[in-house]
Amino acid sequence: MPIHEGTNVKTAAVVVGGSSGIGQAAAIRIAERGAGVILTYNSNPDGAKDTVATIEGNGGEAVALPLDVGRSASFADFAEQVVHELDDRWQRPTFDYLVNNAGFGQMAMFEDTTEELFDEFFRVILKGPYFLTQRLLPRLADGGAIVNTTSNSALVTGLTAGYSAYASMKGGLTVLTRCLAKELSTRGIRVNSVAPGPTRTRLGNDAFAHHPEVIPPLAAQTALGRIGEGDDIGKVIAALLSDELGWITGENVEASGGFNL
Repeated sequence: MPIHEGTNVKTAAVVVGGSSGIGQAAAIRIAERGAGVILTYNSNPDGAKDTVATIEGNGGEAVALPLDVGRSASFADFAEQVVHELDDRWQRPTFDYLVNNAGFGQMAMFEDTTEELFDEFFRVILKGPYFLTQRLLPRLADGGAIVNTTSNSALVTGLTAGYSAYASMKGGLTVLTRCLAKELSTRGIRVNSVAPGPTRTRLGNDAFAHHPEVIPPLAAQTALGRIGEGDDIGKVIAALLSDELGWITGENVEASGGFNL
């Protein structure tokens, strides 16, 4: 792969789960602020290509890499790929921003939740971000920032029957956010999380597209009168990474349009 000459990249970001929805919007918004973006995809390579094309069409720089966040054994190889891309594309040894956004959603009542589903939620939503962040941490620049995507299903405002396992893992990720904000503060690294409310994404096998009848009741429960779009959350993530919000760390910001307000 040839060296990219004349790059205008000021900072660099790794956006995990950047092929659609919130992650795609976050990658695009982060790139608009001048960052080169390494985004990941798992089952949606075409969506990742679309993200890269949009960023490049706007004058930015991006590359998509495959990653299964549920397979922590692959993280060492992924970290090597990140190092290669940083050096080859932008001639730098570190990146500045990490967004842990990959995940999946599935409704299961408590009595119907299997150990297999519980373990999959754990691997993807909590264990994955934990050990991927650990693996990438040596390459995250001092003074950088991390944003984790949690969920308002772990908050009183979003508590819903059928999400005990999912919300438990998202709640764990919220606690991890605060712990990392404490520990990484010695390097000037800020760590926050964003808790979306009902948002139109591909989660739950593209549930909103297949079951549009659930949208009006959710919109009626939302103060701003609609469900969220990926870009609503993507803009919040990009803002939390920015210098403008540089005095915020250890926070879990609900971005739900006032769900159940």
